Amino acid sequence: MFDFDGIHEIWQTITRNKTRSLLTAFGVFWGIFLLVVLTSTGNGFEKGLMMQVEGVTPNTVFFYTSVTSEPYKGYQKGRSWSMQMADIEAIREAFPCVKAISPEASVWSSEDKNVVYNSRGGSFTVKGVMPEYNEIEKSKIMKGRFINDTDIATNRKVCLLGKKVYETMFEKGENPLGKMVKVNGIYFQVVGVMRSYTEHVNINGTIDESVILPFTTMQQVFALGDKIGFFAFVADDNTPISDIEEEVKQLIKQRHDIAPTDNEAIESFNLSEIFKAFKGLFFGIHILIWIVGLGTLMSGVIGVSNIMLVTVKERTREIGVRRAIGAKPKDIIGQVLSESLLLTTLAGLVGLCIGVGIMAIVGTIVANNPSEDMMFQDPNLGFGAAVAATIIVIISGLLAGVLPAWRAIQIKAIDAIREE
Repeated sequence: MFDFDGIHEIWQTITRNKTRSLLTAFGVFWGIFLLVVLTSTGNGFEKGLMMQVEGVTPNTVFFYTSVTSEPYKGYQKGRSWSMQMADIEAIREAFPCVKAISPEASVWSSEDKNVVYNSRGGSFTVKGVMPEYNEIEKSKIMKGRFINDTDIATNRKVCLLGKKVYETMFEKGENPLGKMVKVNGIYFQVVGVMRSYTEHVNINGTIDESVILPFTTMQQVFALGDKIGFFAFVADDNTPISDIEEEVKQLIKQRHDIAPTDNEAIESFNLSEIFKAFKGLFFGIHILIWIVGLGTLMSGVIGVSNIMLVTVKERTREIGVRRAIGAKPKDIIGQVLSESLLLTTLAGLVGLCIGVGIMAIVGTIVANNPSEDMMFQDPNLGFGAAVAATIIVIISGLLAGVLPAWRAIQIKAIDAIREE
């Protein structure tokens, strides 16, 4: 059962000097409030940044060829070379952890308008990919479908249009599916319209400004042969891409008579390293935020402790009387700690609630004004952080009362009663 008399006595002690108690509690309130606001703001910027790269799978690596930098097996330094489709199959067989793999080819045109439909035209990137490419650079299908295995097997002359390509070629609301679009002088049937998750991801041209063709069709129609200059693959979640990146390079070098020590003949771009850098950056920011917030909170806790020392000094005679009539040291300690805990916890919880409330309002405003370019999304504290903040407040309240409680039990009853 609750000791309501004890709680009432504690409350009376705290409210005896309201101004002093409020000023003391403000330090704790401000520390928790600042911690909540800073943490929520950090979360909002982290979510905003990750949203800018939402369409890219983190565990991805891109490979592309360059000239050799070392002579090997009779070949001279500076040799130009290209990968082949057989390399893709060799990688798939050698590395079962490969989740998706796709070559990519691009063709360029000297014409101002390389994509034309009726009287409309524009200049856009033309890419040839495999169906698995949508697992590497993800896109949202607005109409129709993506490239499929049948398109690849039968070299179908079909294409997907990026959002901006569609808006340029067709009237608003017009259905493009089944229509014939001229791409670099050759007609392709539109089977889908897609858009990127974000305009900030640009892998050899943005999805929104690209025309996607089946890779095999592109090879045949534009006489590219079996050469591949660029490909990407995604490993499964249990295999960090960095663990096999170098092994893939060595396999390709071996298949094309390139020196194992030649680090320039084939180069790679590892997205997982970029995502690790982002996470490391925000981890450091969160640590800094907690240091600032806890530092401010500790200042408030020290203030509570000092005021409790003053309160103990003012109540020396009262404490002496209680000791004289039989109060035990644990009773005195419990009284002082309870007062410190109540004052600190109330101030901390008010700061926590107000901070969460303000950030909830900010989150609502952001949600009601959506923008793909917004670098600040859904700021919230998170349940775990809220629990941690509450525990910190409670522990801080107990710590603030330790020294005053120790001073209180040092008071001798006879000396306290004699004090005027």
